[in-house]
Amino acid sequence: MPSPGSIRNRYGLILAALALSSCGIRLPDTPAPVYRAEVAKTALPPAKDPHVLVWLISDELHTGLVFPYDWLIESGFIPPAGFGTPKYVTLSWGDRTAYVEKGLHSPWKFFRALFTPTPSVMELIPANWNIPEVCPHQRIWRKLTAREKGRDLAAFLNDCSARGADGRPVVCGTSSWGGGVLLESRHVYFLPRVCNVWTVQAIESLGGEIHPWLAVTADGLIRQAEKPPNDFEKIWPGGKP
Repeated sequence: MPSPGSIRNRYGLILAALALSSCGIRLPDTPAPVYRAEVAKTALPPAKDPHVLVWLISDELHTGLVFPYDWLIESGFIPPAGFGTPKYVTLSWGDRTAYVEKGLHSPWKFFRALFTPTPSVMELIPANWNIPEVCPHQRIWRKLTAREKGRDLAAFLNDCSARGADGRPVVCGTSSWGGGVLLESRHVYFLPRVCNVWTVQAIESLGGEIHPWLAVTADGLIRQAEKPPNDFEKIWPGGKP
């Protein structure tokens, strides 16, 4: 009779095989043509600094990114109607139930989120002051990125959201913190396509190089983000400011 460890290993291999056969690990790049057209028409002001500062934030499981909001807008990012004009925005992506209910509070919800295709959201949170003060319990890294990379980032973020009749992202709830919104995503969530793989793709759009299969966990992503050519510098260890 196979040992319990052997059975678990076989089960893990089966799940991995199913994941590989059903989809790529990255979110699919299947944009509606209008999104690309809107981004392509955007001209970046030539007089501004050629680099901008971006932040990577993380708790034990989940990662996200923080960007200057005016840079996203000038690069072609399409915000939801009435969002306002904050100085910064925090963005992340994941299972809709986990965001709406601030966690997966039963074994069934946890299993369903990881192992079956479930609806997802992109969380958009405004901020107007120092990032460690906004996210004091998160670990925080930062780096300079080329201003021109904003076009590719905006295209990726726009491709993540479902659109309403007005061409803007569909708001489907309030953010888990910070007075922001949840945007309905065009893509489904399940293992291995998890929140940290979304962060991988956002960093790749900025010119980074991260292996997604080694970045399914937050720590796996961070280990790569700290190395060249990504070069994120840790500025806050997490905890109270």
